[in-house]
Amino acid sequence: MKEKVVLVTGANGGLGRFVTRAFLDAGATVIGTSRKIQQSDFSCDNFIAMPSDISSLAGAKALVEAIVVRFGTLNVLAHTVGGFAGGLPIADTDDGTLQQMLEVNVNSFFHILRASILAMRKTGNGRVIAIGSRAAVEPGAGVGAYSASKAAMVSLIKTVAAENRDVGLTANVILPGTIDTPANRQSSPDADFSKWVRPAAIASLITWLAGDAGKEINGAAIPICGRLRNRQ
Repeated sequence: MKEKVVLVTGANGGLGRFVTRAFLDAGATVIGTSRKIQQSDFSCDNFIAMPSDISSLAGAKALVEAIVVRFGTLNVLAHTVGGFAGGLPIADTDDGTLQQMLEVNVNSFFHILRASILAMRKTGNGRVIAIGSRAAVEPGAGVGAYSASKAAMVSLIKTVAAENRDVGLTANVILPGTIDTPANRQSSPDADFSKWVRPAAIASLITWLAGDAGKEINGAAIPICGRLRNRQ
């Protein structure tokens, strides 16, 4: 990975920190982005903090253009941005909850895909890896809006995979169960955390998919569920 330029969205989040560190340890040049990311978040010479807001296409394009101007290329997009809202059946879910899930989980992903695909097509070995959720393919009661938004991510990944295989660009999505992050522990303090998915395990899978060993995996939705099949 020492010659790879990697963009990690949500790089200072509960999962993003592990993903960023895994790529740094592998020798990649890592651009970490979020709205409030700082250079001091990672003490590594090959880490570059680029604050951005990818909730708009303009923001996503400005970020990718800055990366290409500075580094000349973009090899890998690791998209860890996401959010959860649930607790009510479909009949009682309000418009705001649905729009929130679409905005956080679908729109921002769509924007960063449109902004980065052209640059990655030029590399001949581009990689897109996104974090979805097991709920995308096994939805449960009370998480309709969330599950639908994650299912849309799976559809986008499969489309990107089909549209760009001609230039060696692959796209895959990981479908975790509940991830053992500080935010999830806070929201479910009585849960058995040992049954949740370890962020380090997800980070390891992402770096494997981004490397030469994962080049033949394309359009896959890969479950990594720990000992529970639950939401992210």
